[in-house]
Amino acid sequence: MTGSTFLLSPAPAAPGLCVASLDKTLAIQQANQEFFRQFNGSSEDLCGRNFRDVVHPSAQQPLVRQFANLLEGKHQRFVTPVLAVGPGEESAFTVPLTAVAVRGGVPDTTAILVMMPTAGDGEGARVVSRRKKILSAMDARILEGIAAGVSTIPLAASLYLSRQGVEYHVTCLLRKLKVPNRAALVSRAYSMGVLKVGAWPPEVVEDFVK
Repeated sequence: MTGSTFLLSPAPAAPGLCVASLDKTLAIQQANQEFFRQFNGSSEDLCGRNFRDVVHPSAQQPLVRQFANLLEGKHQRFVTPVLAVGPGEESAFTVPLTAVAVRGGVPDTTAILVMMPTAGDGEGARVVSRRKKILSAMDARILEGIAAGVSTIPLAASLYLSRQGVEYHVTCLLRKLKVPNRAALVSRAYSMGVLKVGAWPPEVVEDFVK
């Protein structure tokens, strides 16, 4: 399936990384400004719409199957080429789309984070950010685990923490990055450049670690 190409709706070029968070129904919950520019819409236009609405009809079914595998836990992520189409055919461009399952929280929930570089940036797209040392070493490991789709209990076991210990660090991370939930946390981390784009397993940029 990773050889498939998905056609996305018109989008002007803009530097940076497009990031959006989807719920279990694939409805767009949150996205950054690059995403809105890429898909030529505002928050009011795109939030609440199903991600399938910005995909060419011929590619909806295989893409939905990929998302279903994430939600069922068969995979933690997938990467596939995406052909985005601008106002004219001459402005078409191809970028890699990465989708990652983000699990955890009380009650246990799953969200999908989708990311892609904007038109013209290619796989080497960079996110400009002031790199402040905002994370402890444990914060960094927990953020990496959340971004990899690891839920609270297995994450606690791997880090030799209690479940309450993990939840404490997650709460601190939510406060530091000023976001309401885990999906938004991972989205913000990628947008800020805290997590390396294209790295798997997810990896925090050391410049952000105290």
